[in-house]
Amino acid sequence: MNRKSFISKTAVLAGAAMTGHLQALATSGQNNSPITVAHITDVHIRSGDNAPERFKKCLREIIEKHMPAFFLNTGDSIHDASYDNVKRESVTEQGQLWDDGLQQVKGQDIYSCIGNHDPWWAAPDKKDAMYGKDYVVKRLKIPHRYYSFSRDGWHFISLDGNNDKISLDEEQFSWLEDDLAKTPANTPTIVMSHYPILGTTQLLVGGGHSDYKRLKDLFYKHKDKVKLCLSGHNHLSDHSNYNDVLYCCNGAMSGFWWGKGDKESAGPGYYLETPPGYAILKLYKDGRVENVYVPHNF
Repeated sequence: MNRKSFISKTAVLAGAAMTGHLQALATSGQNNSPITVAHITDVHIRSGDNAPERFKKCLREIIEKHMPAFFLNTGDSIHDASYDNVKRESVTEQGQLWDDGLQQVKGQDIYSCIGNHDPWWAAPDKKDAMYGKDYVVKRLKIPHRYYSFSRDGWHFISLDGNNDKISLDEEQFSWLEDDLAKTPANTPTIVMSHYPILGTTQLLVGGGHSDYKRLKDLFYKHKDKVKLCLSGHNHLSDHSNYNDVLYCCNGAMSGFWWGKGDKESAGPGYYLETPPGYAILKLYKDGRVENVYVPHNF
């Protein structure tokens, strides 16, 4: 079963208990009181398969077990608003389910990217208040479709790859060049995009940035800064290191879109060999980073 045919269905398979494993990639060094950050992606919240309650349990587990300083979310927060047959009522309901779930982490800062399934393109008119990316920016409470911020000695950049051939438009790329140039030397920086920039998953299922060479070159120019690139989209756990930049596609909280899986799933709820889960980051003041993928059993 391919990704599109599964997501576009209105009825999905019931969820099942999930088992998992722990996978980690870390650079070497001494522990010097890092900050803990939670990375969630591809929640695909919807009403079926008890997904809302399972989402809440995941968030409670993150808070209780890991106590993150804040959350990073790389998109596809709602199940789907992107197909031609999606109605306003469905988009509204999914948004409300997302908001309701986040009550579990009320008071926590959540910095999000726009995923390909988040914007509603089938609105009756482009002037409709719910049409496209601007509405998603409003719903996710982010300042713009791409933006940056600094916190706890680290710089964070959130990109919008939802453009031609999965890429940054020229306006955004120029902004990124300027943002990195203005960032002080040796400031550890994390880049977020819904789509993987480099890694293995694109070889298996596609879905990566087509402008990866351009981005790779820019990151190398600022190799004293860029330490980690986070993504989702492919629902696979993949950690790759190139030019001392760690590229982490951190699976999907929804796994197989909250369903049981198919004949290619390695376990219940898995997409291929990756169980549903989230990532916990440890960010050190000297720029070292740990990224641990944590499967969940909800």
